[in-house]
Amino acid sequence: MTENLITRRALRINQHPDIPLYLFALEAGEVDLVADVARISRDEAGKLLGYQRPEKKQHVKQILEYLDGDEVLFPNGLILALPSSVRFRGSRGPNPSDGLATIGMLEIPLPESREAPRPALIVDGQQRSLALARTRNAKLPITVAGFVSEDLHVQREQFLRVNTVSPLPSDLVSELLPEVNTQLPTKLSSRKLPAILVNALSQDADSPFKGLIKQASTTASRKSETVVKDNSLLQAITASLSPSGVLFPYKDLSSGTIDTSTIRKILVVYWTAVRDTFPDAWGISPNKSRLMHGVGIRSMGQLMDRVMERVMFEVDINSDEAYSKVIAELSLVEPYCRWTKGRWPEINYNWNELENITKHINILSNYLIRVYQKARMGAA
Repeated sequence: MTENLITRRALRINQHPDIPLYLFALEAGEVDLVADVARISRDEAGKLLGYQRPEKKQHVKQILEYLDGDEVLFPNGLILALPSSVRFRGSRGPNPSDGLATIGMLEIPLPESREAPRPALIVDGQQRSLALARTRNAKLPITVAGFVSEDLHVQREQFLRVNTVSPLPSDLVSELLPEVNTQLPTKLSSRKLPAILVNALSQDADSPFKGLIKQASTTASRKSETVVKDNSLLQAITASLSPSGVLFPYKDLSSGTIDTSTIRKILVVYWTAVRDTFPDAWGISPNKSRLMHGVGIRSMGQLMDRVMERVMFEVDINSDEAYSKVIAELSLVEPYCRWTKGRWPEINYNWNELENITKHINILSNYLIRVYQKARMGAA
């Protein structure tokens, strides 16, 4: 290693025509010189940055205890996203390549100071990398697979793919999915549209949920302001995108197209009307309002299918009448709701006894729909 360059013998794997892939080794103490962790966050404009979850201190401690031992076998490698400034020189002489891989030397430029950004980003193995940076066995060789791409979309896609066996936190996956533009595994692909919609509701200026949704990128200083868990809203939207839901007709399964604009409009109009129907229960801690709780979001999400089906039968969702029509429909159930105090009629639960479990969601959803349908019949 020279002052500003690490040179390592490497294999260039002939895999992707446009993204070079290298296998090589670094000393444990060199990992921190080469690679940064791209923590998930958002900038002031709301743009998503990075993709890694927070450090798990206990996990790092356990790895470090093993690394500091006398006899260490550590085959668990790292996956790095390398910068385009790396250089690979194939070995001279006969047969440097067997068609699958080429032997050569890989040069990785280093930053001029410890404060400057590292040239590579860790795609997989961040907890291992944190332990490696602290181990007393700083010369321990560590296996590395590095692909050359500075495109965050490529890095996030690979991050999601390598973590499908050991599941990532749901909120982290949900926030990253809208940023991945390539084809995803079926399980992840089905979650992408709800994730896109939740991100829009969290960020868009006209959304009643702006600033209220707790996501993986939510900073500690803002956690008291975010009162709705993204997973509750994700599940409510996913249910409405099912064949029985009001959002389903806007997915054209034959062509694979989705009218995201109309779906988003339905969600904004409905939930804005919910906010304005229950102003005292909106935007406060779920401990003080069951409307902001998972049981309230999920149940009102099921009511949305009934309310919006009727509203959109009578008026255009983009018309000025849509909002006032939803307000009128919600006024039919408003007198029966007990979001912040009292006891729910008929189902006999105190307002704060309802929890985000299937039984309570079903009980409250069925009650709200039943009250709404009876009131509609009385109003007809």
